[in-house]
Amino acid sequence: MSTGDVGGGASGAHARELAELRARVAELEQRPPRREHHRVRSTFAVVLVLLAALLTPLSAVAAWSSDLIGNTDRYVQTMEPLASDPDIQNAVANRVTDAVMQHVDVKALLESAAPADRPELSKAIGPLSGPITSGLTDFVHTVALRFVSSDAFATLWTQLNRRAHAAVDKALTGKGGGAVKLTNDAVVIDLAPVIDQVKQALVDQGLGIAAKIPQVHTNFTVMTSDSIGKAKKLYRLLQLVGFWLPVLTLLLAAGGVLLAVRRRRALVTAALLVAGGAALLGIALWIFREIYLDGLPSNVSQPAAESVFDTLVRYLRTSVRVVITLGVIVALAAWLTGRGRAAGRVNAAWTGGIGAVRTATGAELGAVGAWVHRAKTWLNWTVVAVAAAVLLVWNYPTAAVTVWIAVLALLALAIVEFLDDDGTPHLIGSGDGPSTGPAAKSPA
Repeated sequence: MSTGDVGGGASGAHARELAELRARVAELEQRPPRREHHRVRSTFAVVLVLLAALLTPLSAVAAWSSDLIGNTDRYVQTMEPLASDPDIQNAVANRVTDAVMQHVDVKALLESAAPADRPELSKAIGPLSGPITSGLTDFVHTVALRFVSSDAFATLWTQLNRRAHAAVDKALTGKGGGAVKLTNDAVVIDLAPVIDQVKQALVDQGLGIAAKIPQVHTNFTVMTSDSIGKAKKLYRLLQLVGFWLPVLTLLLAAGGVLLAVRRRRALVTAALLVAGGAALLGIALWIFREIYLDGLPSNVSQPAAESVFDTLVRYLRTSVRVVITLGVIVALAAWLTGRGRAAGRVNAAWTGGIGAVRTATGAELGAVGAWVHRAKTWLNWTVVAVAAAVLLVWNYPTAAVTVWIAVLALLALAIVEFLDDDGTPHLIGSGDGPSTGPAAKSPA
């Protein structure tokens, strides 16, 4: 074959390739542009993610109000530790002492005491310094404080708070009644049962005339606010959507991520925005706490009110910390699974480091390593699914629990990476080895 024939054949092949390229370009130019379609998708994705972030605080409050205020056992379990709180004990002892002394005519009671009771009475009150009224007040306070520090008060406190749950429900729904009631936008507990126990303790301590004190009713404020009545409609709405609002928030966030053109970036953004929404709720709780405490009446114990408020919102604050922690973890995991330069370096170090450990140990994985290599995607998905399931079924997980679940999931992914051995060397920073570490090999 002559040189001219070879040149002509080559020129013909180039001409055909050029014609095919032109035909493809013409076909692509005839297709409708997809930029507008992507713009619409991105807009809807942004709207859904923003809605999820905005609904995050309401979702946390709705779940908290539905589970705490709508669940008697949860409410009692939440309030139970307050029985051993020194501020609560001192506040209750003060209220009981004031109530008893308001109904005590010291002179009349002493004159009405039987002669046989006067030695015991003198023995009980005599050593106390100051006027007789002051001494009796100190004595009553000492007995009251001793009672509220006992196991008997803890039991009574639990019973009162079980009934108090009806008052909290009444404060926001208008139902309830009994020993605990809503008075002037305040949830209060009638301490009459505590006073009866203190009266009996006074009698046992030698103050027999305490038995002649009539039944005394005094209120211990659990919650007070000028806006309790106004919050009824909002609470009813939150109670109605208590379960579904968090689900809707999660679906909106997932829908925004799936609808986005760049899903990984959308996942990072959604996770951070949801965490930001939870952080705003935490700030709002802190601000509301200060406003609430500053607006309390002067006759309400400030330290006791602080203890009650902090106890009531304890699980809500825990939810805030969990959402923030989980959002940061998800955003970090999504970023590490990306193809950015920094993420690639982290993944290369992860893969290379575990590969170096496997090489240093001299582990011969053989068929096991080959099977793990083939099933790595499914194994990683299984680790993620198990971690998510554990977090969902955990009863009130804390931020520390969330972090530990993430750490254990990362350890499981490291084990999968260690067992992944298809026979090729794993070198740190090598771009020719298998696909990179926990992020790239784990599902995003």
